[in-house]
Amino acid sequence: MRWNRRTKLLLVTGGSGFVGRHLLDSAARGQWDVVAPSSSLLDIRSAEQVLDLMRAWKPTAVVHLAYRKDDARTIVVGTANIATATAAVGARLVHVSSDVVFAGRPQPYLEDDELTPVTDYGRWKAQAEHEVATLHPGAAILRTSLVYGSSRLSPIQTDVEQAVRGRSSMRFHTDEIRCPIHATDLALALSSVAARPDIVGPLHLGGPQPLSRADFAREVATWMGLSADAVPTSTIARSGVTRPACVVLDSSRATSLGITARPVAEALRS
Repeated sequence: MRWNRRTKLLLVTGGSGFVGRHLLDSAARGQWDVVAPSSSLLDIRSAEQVLDLMRAWKPTAVVHLAYRKDDARTIVVGTANIATATAAVGARLVHVSSDVVFAGRPQPYLEDDELTPVTDYGRWKAQAEHEVATLHPGAAILRTSLVYGSSRLSPIQTDVEQAVRGRSSMRFHTDEIRCPIHATDLALALSSVAARPDIVGPLHLGGPQPLSRADFAREVATWMGLSADAVPTSTIARSGVTRPACVVLDSSRATSLGITARPVAEALRS
């Protein structure tokens, strides 16, 4: 297989997902040719298949978004396969990670803070980060937070609508703090970081406005023209679940690199 590209080729795993679709829109408007193989064409759990595809496409850079939240093999082994193959063909790698690699604390988290996951998903994402750092030392690992959209809705936004309309029993925690980021801002950041080999290792990018899931749900409800007062709330303790509580990403390093995100209300309005 040969690829006649006019500029640079960006290969995106998980391109059909929520963030992936935003990234394809963003990167295609920039200086990238973009390819996003489907899971039927690229099973990231197969090391041989991943390496064959990387050798065939010879991408300039890879943004790794693909995952299955309940599948350790996809998250850990799949990421290791992507990192190994990307390094083998000399391509840039941007691996997308999550704030759930941290347990939660009152102080914001910096990039070099110890990973302290408390859920299976968090532990798998932490293991995936380790694989990337070991197998592709020049890669960037972008940790982000709760992602939402405008023209496309994220699952949590759909959950808000269903809960406010009384079609769901979901409640939104008042003590679970995150840094929500618009998918367009995240996509622009990923496209930028992919083109900057000087950015190596972990990089935090959350929204600039820490919000509880309850307050975020109220922002979304208001934007949808629904009653913010109708958002059903609870706490992590009352819900009986194990989740990180206050996880605020310090994104000052990203800001110093010219990579920013908008507050929720501003991003939704625009």
